[in-house]
Order: sequence, then C-alpha cells, then structure tokens
Amino acid sequence: MLTHPLTLITFIPLVGMVAILLCPRALTPMCKWVAALTTGLQLPIAVWIYAHFDSATSAIQMVERHQWIANYHVYYFLGIDGISVSMVLLTALICFISVFASFSITRAEKGYYALLMLLDTGMMGVFVALDFFLFYIFWEVMLLPMYFLIGIWGGPRREYAAIKFFLYTLLGSVLILLVMLALYYYGDAHTFDMTQLAARAGSYSLTFQRICWLALFVGFAIKIPAFPFHTWLPDAHVEAPTAISVILAGVLLKMGTYGILRVNYPILPAASHELAWIFLGLVGTINIVYGAMVAMAQTDYKKLIAYSSISHMGYVMLGIASFTAVGINGAVLQMFNHGTITAMLFILVGVIYDRAHHREIDGFGGLAQQMPIYAGMTGFAFFAGMGLPGLSAFISEVLVLIGAWQTHPLMTVFGAGTAILTAGYLLWCFQRIYLGPLNEKYSGLTDLTLREAFTLVPLAAIVLLLGWYPHAILGLIHTSLDHLNQVVVNAATSATVALR
Repeated sequence: MLTHPLTLITFIPLVGMVAILLCPRALTPMCKWVAALTTGLQLPIAVWIYAHFDSATSAIQMVERHQWIANYHVYYFLGIDGISVSMVLLTALICFISVFASFSITRAEKGYYALLMLLDTGMMGVFVALDFFLFYIFWEVMLLPMYFLIGIWGGPRREYAAIKFFLYTLLGSVLILLVMLALYYYGDAHTFDMTQLAARAGSYSLTFQRICWLALFVGFAIKIPAFPFHTWLPDAHVEAPTAISVILAGVLLKMGTYGILRVNYPILPAASHELAWIFLGLVGTINIVYGAMVAMAQTDYKKLIAYSSISHMGYVMLGIASFTAVGINGAVLQMFNHGTITAMLFILVGVIYDRAHHREIDGFGGLAQQMPIYAGMTGFAFFAGMGLPGLSAFISEVLVLIGAWQTHPLMTVFGAGTAILTAGYLLWCFQRIYLGPLNEKYSGLTDLTLREAFTLVPLAAIVLLLGWYPHAILGLIHTSLDHLNQVVVNAATSATVALR
C-alpha cells in the first residue's frame, strides 16, 4: 500500500530540482537524465492512483490534511476526486514526455531542467490542493519557471512573449487572490478549506456570488485562454521551446477550466448557473469559431496549432456551461484528450523546426516523400485534431455537443459547424507541407529518430485507446461530475425560489 501518494507525486520533482542544482558542472549533461528519472518516478504513482481510485463515490479520496499555519486556519490539505484525477494522470504523462522532448536543449541545461521540475511541482499541486491558500501558492509557483523557460530558452521575441505571459497571468492571480480573501473573511468562521467553503455556499448572497464569480472567471479565463484574454497564448507558443509549448497546451490551459470546476461551481453555484451561459457558453462558442478562423489564416505552422488550441478549448467551456451530465463529462474528457493531441502536434512542429530551422508553411512541400513516418504520424495527429471517429476527440466533442444541444442549441450549431473549418485548416496545412513535389532544399532531412518516436507513440496509443474505450477516463470522472452538476442546478433552483 502506497502511503502519501499525492505528496509524493507533487514533491518528487522538487527533490529532482535540488539534485539537478547540486550536480557539479562536469556532470551537467546528466541533468536531463535526472529529470527523466524524476518524472519517470511520477508515472507509476499516477498509475497507482488510477488503479486505486474509487469511481463509485464523489467523495474526496487519498486525503492528506495537516495543520500548517494555525493562527490563520491554513492547512496542508491534499485530495482528489473525479474532477482532478484525470488531470493528475495527464500532468504526470506530459511532464515525462516533455523531458525527452527537451533533449535538444544544449544551453544552460542545469537551469532549464531545474525550472522544468519546479514547474512540474506547481502544476501537480494545483490539481491536488484543496485548501485555497495552498492552491494559490501552487498556482503562483507555476508563473516564475514558465516566465524564465520562455524568456531564456525561447525564440527571437522571447522577452516580449515572456513578459506578456507574466503580466496577463499576474492580473488573473491578483483577482483570484482578492476572491480568496473575500471568501475567507465572509462570515465569522474563517477558513480556506474549499470543502467547507462549498458547504456554506448557501449563506453567500447572490450579489456577493456574482462579484466573486466574475473576478474568478477573469482569473481562470486568462489561463484557458478565453476570448478576449487569449492574445498572450500565440506569442508564448511561437517563442517557447518545443517542450514548453507541449506543457502549455497539454496542461496549463486546462488549469483555467479546472479552476472553474473546482472553485466557481461548488463554492458559487447560484452565480455559476446564472452567468455561465454567457461567460462560458457564449464565450466558448466564440473561442471555437474565432480560433478556427484565425488558424486558417496562419502562415506559421506553430501559430496555426496555437490557435487551434484556442478553438478546441472552446468545446470545454461550452460543455461546462451546458449543465447536463453528458456535457460536463464530455468537457472534462475533452480536457484530457486535447492535452494528448496538442502535445503530439507541438512535438511534431518541433521535429521539423529542429531540421529546417523555420516554421513557414509555404516554405516546405512534399515532405512525405522524404520523411514518410513523420508525415504518417502528423496525419494521425491531424485526424485526431479534426475529431475523426475512432479517435479520442470525436467522443469528447460529440458528448459536449449532445449536452449543449439540450440547453444552448444555437451555440451548439455554431460549435458543430466549426468542424468544417477545423478540417479545412488542418488538411490545407497538411497538403502544403507534406504533399506534392518535394522541395529540393529538404532532400537531406532525416525521418523520426528513436527519441522523437518515443515521445509520440505513447500519446498516439492513448488517442487511439480512448477513441474506442473512452470509459477508461469517463469511468473515473462521471460520479463526481454528475454530483457537481446537480449541486449547481439545485442551488439555482433554491435561489429562484428565494427570489419569489
């Protein structure tokens, strides 16, 4: 029996960071292997959590709760439920793969891998923390390593992209901090415990809930990123190293929608039901359509994938706003599926950039002749991104649309219709880069290496598995999400009765 699994999976990367920093200069090339070992230790713990998670209950599981700052009622409180368990699995997988995707980094390796481990701890901590104070600390821990990873190891405009990311995220953090303090001081019993804050949700006035909900929404929407707070993302993706783009798309974007499910919905349920159709449903639909249309206009391969992420995260927002069991389950499944598919896409962009040293779509041509395995893997990832039946995104997007149709049929029509645009920009991109006559400038390019294949094949296998057996994730999440949805719907009914 594994004891303290959540502490272990959260803080093992911090131990790895210390080990990397203590490496003598002569052993700097070993830093990447220390990082690989560290994230490799997370994976079996994640598998253990998956195997021992009880999907039949919505209760918090694997709880670790100890008093931390007694005078201010702050606890070291960790736990998982169906809302967070799939994100723990995704984070462990993406961080492990990102280390191997980072092997092309040759400058200041010690600093790079140390910051990568710190980022890992911050991300994992967000998904397991149930004390709002602790949640906020982990949320902030992510900010600095990501800023430096983009600003030092990024592309030509890395400083601009890093500062823009920092300022946007800092604005969101300030708003989340203000709401955290407002919830703490509301009433006589001060607490940061999210379960206790949710239990007393009925005591919050509707006006108080609305103000807090909107502030939290902006804080989390910046991370999603939701329109119009999205402009930091394409810059950050284009300038970030490949592995950092993988983490950005694979994990960090999910923290926005996770925060809404973890904080807004259970703690502010009446306001959630009242405001979500506008700020999640309508804005999510704008994300879907706008992201796809802008992606179609891109000439930079990486920026096209970045805008496609904005579009696909719109499905998550729309599903959450549906307030149906099928819609909200589809949204969380889409969070997981989007993480694996976009991770593949950004790795594939990095592969060609490492060889050609540019990302201009029209600058390639006919690469399938020279790199058939790479082209085949890209085709698979593109089909997954389109939501082709038999691949994972099809299931999650269809569930979102089924759920959204019951409450927001017009938004659903726009969301479903955008599938045509998605197919258009991905197929057009594939045609220009991989089909037709080979551009002779690239006749010497080599196909996928064993290391590159190692980062892609596990993700492809998961995409295929969940396309045929989505219950592997849906079975984990449905009880908790159904319960959360019912809490919000019941709170809205009670608020309506009270107003009458």
